[in-house]
Amino acid sequence: MVRTRNGPRSNGMLPLLALHAASEYYRLDRKPPVTAGLIAANSLIYLRPAFLDPILPSLQEVWFNPHLILKHGDLKRFFLSPFYHVGESHLVYNMLSLLWKGIQLENSMDSAEFASMVAVLLGMSQGISLLISKSLLAFFDYEWAYYTEYSVGFSGVLFAMKVVLNSQTENSYVYGIPIPSRYAAWAELALVQFLVPGVSFIGHLGGILAGLIYIQLRGSYNGSDPLTVIIRGLTGVLKWPVRFLRRMFPFRRRQISGRGPIGGGQRGISVSGFWRCHACTYENSAWLDVCEMCSTNRRATGSANGMASPPSAHYSGDLPLEELRRRRMERFGR
Repeated sequence: MVRTRNGPRSNGMLPLLALHAASEYYRLDRKPPVTAGLIAANSLIYLRPAFLDPILPSLQEVWFNPHLILKHGDLKRFFLSPFYHVGESHLVYNMLSLLWKGIQLENSMDSAEFASMVAVLLGMSQGISLLISKSLLAFFDYEWAYYTEYSVGFSGVLFAMKVVLNSQTENSYVYGIPIPSRYAAWAELALVQFLVPGVSFIGHLGGILAGLIYIQLRGSYNGSDPLTVIIRGLTGVLKWPVRFLRRMFPFRRRQISGRGPIGGGQRGISVSGFWRCHACTYENSAWLDVCEMCSTNRRATGSANGMASPPSAHYSGDLPLEELRRRRMERFGR
């Protein structure tokens, strides 16, 4: 990976990620904004554009290391390390996983609840990883995880999200292999550790345990959790200027109308430049004074503004049923 002053260059995987994400969002009726924001944040931190480079800590300043976090109270390493990645393939693999999991989870709840869940899972997965490393040192004198291991990446949160997502189904797939959902995250943990040497086992384990704890806590809590309420409140404040502008400058969507008989409305009312004949219910252009279907005069139907007088059994231009049917057939058969 070649680094420039503004950040690493892309080897072609990031454009593919952007294209795939755009195509996925295009086909969705509801575009989950939090998932998109998380993908954008991770990608921008990796690319380090010129306007962000002066304010973003370096990778060396945010490595997750339990010893440095506890010794110096370094919360920057605790909270920011999930958003950093060591290479393009590392970033793209995690973001593809986030795209798939995020779309499903955010569309199954509202965005404020999803944002709250991600924040809780991030904090819990990091905290559990820290606790496991410290416990291994205290009870088993295992120093590697506490002093020597440095890790970054969003995969701990993704393992937690996988546990939450799997709790909604009975069966899941791990690399194409069908597995009961309760074991899917554990199977993936073992496979990833075997296939990708050097990944953080404790970080991934912390994510799985965080997901399990979150499910238990969420199941025992009725209503929205406090963090969700706070996020909804902040979102409402941020949306207020938009709502104010909409009230000041109301935008009216163009109404689309067409010809032919329609049901459910009051008979005789015109629709956007059309008038309805009360004799046959056919809607005619406002430019016409005679019904195209049955030749009834428009004045017999109602005034020029489209409001019709109630139909009468002896209106001018009354036609026999067979004649009206014949004219309809001729009209539609043209």
